[in-house]
Amino acid sequence: MMMMSQSHPSVHPLELLEGPPVTAGNPAGPRVRMKDIQGMPGTPAGLALRLSQFVFAVLSLCVMSTTSDFPSVTAFRYLVAAVGLQSLWSLSLTIVDIHALLVKRCLRNSKVVSLFTIGDGITSTLTFAAASAAAGITVLVSNDFNNCEENHCTRFETATAMAFMSWFAISPSFLLNFWSLASMR
Repeated sequence: MMMMSQSHPSVHPLELLEGPPVTAGNPAGPRVRMKDIQGMPGTPAGLALRLSQFVFAVLSLCVMSTTSDFPSVTAFRYLVAAVGLQSLWSLSLTIVDIHALLVKRCLRNSKVVSLFTIGDGITSTLTFAAASAAAGITVLVSNDFNNCEENHCTRFETATAMAFMSWFAISPSFLLNFWSLASMR
C-alpha cells in the first residue's frame, strides 16, 4: 500500500499587533476622519455663521429696497439681487445645519462639502462685488456730489455696510469648507 504524504494541521500562535491591522489594499492603515472644526457645516459655530449671513443679507435687502430711488442706480439693483441670492442661500444652509445638529449628522460628505464650497464661493464673490459697487456709488453721491440731502445716503450706506457684514460672515464659511474639501482628498 502506498501512502501519500499528507499534511497535518498545526496551530501557530498569533502575535498581538500594536494598533489596527494593516491591510494589503491600504498599507498606511485605515484613514482617520478629521475632527469637526467649529465653523464648518453641521457645527454650532457653523450655524451661527449661517444665521449671521442671513440676518445681515436680509437687513441689507430690506434697507435698500425701502428707498424709493434705488432702482435708478444699477449698482444698487445689483446689490439687491446679490443680497437676495445670499439670503436665500444662507437660509437654505441654515435649515440644513439645524437639521444636521438636531439629528446629529455629520456633513463631511465630499459631494455635500463641494456643493457648499461652490455655493459659498459664488455668493461671497457676488456679495462682495455688489457691496463694493454700491460703496463706490455711495461715496460718489455723498462726497463728490455733496448731494445727500436729495438722496438717501444714510440708507445706502447702511445697506452697503450690512452687505459687507454678510460678506465678512460668509468668508470664514467658504474658507473652512474649502479647507475641509482639500483635506478630504
